[in-house]
Amino acid sequence: MPKKVAVGVVTSDKMDKTRRVEIHRRVPHPVYGKYIRNRTVCFVHDEENESNAGDTVEIIEAAPRSKQKRWDLVRIVTRTTEVDLAAMRLADAVDKEDAEAAKSESTEAAAEEAVVEEAVVEEVAAKEAASQEVVAEETTAEETTAEETMSEEEAASDEDAGGEETADDDGEEISEE
Repeated sequence: MPKKVAVGVVTSDKMDKTRRVEIHRRVPHPVYGKYIRNRTVCFVHDEENESNAGDTVEIIEAAPRSKQKRWDLVRIVTRTTEVDLAAMRLADAVDKEDAEAAKSESTEAAAEEAVVEEAVVEEVAAKEAASQEVVAEETTAEETTAEETMSEEEAASDEDAGGEETADDDGEEISEE
């Protein structure tokens, strides 16, 4: 006689290597003919604990393993998409706390970086101001020496000419002695 194969939904996965699977079916009422929902509960052996509550599984009839367990798990047809809301809310709360802690740490670190950056900027500005003062002193020294040499050259050229030469309106040079 062939073994029975059925497809059902795991309703409990709290036991180790055992799953409670419900097989839903619709049968007509014997007198009134209305279709009624019935379910068959099977305890299934799941050697690797791979199925979870809400999964749709395929099971096969097997030799008795215990008082109630008479089925073996063949495969998981579909995995559940249901989410444990309590666990999800707890995870969200932990994530928010971590984000707040990271934010406060980052603001403290940013404040420290800003203080260090301001100190560096002030130091660089002081160095630039000092170098500009040195450059300004060198420039004024060069200007004064250049002015002295120019005035000396003009005085020497004036002495060599002996007198001043000027040009009249026609462009002719007139010498004054």
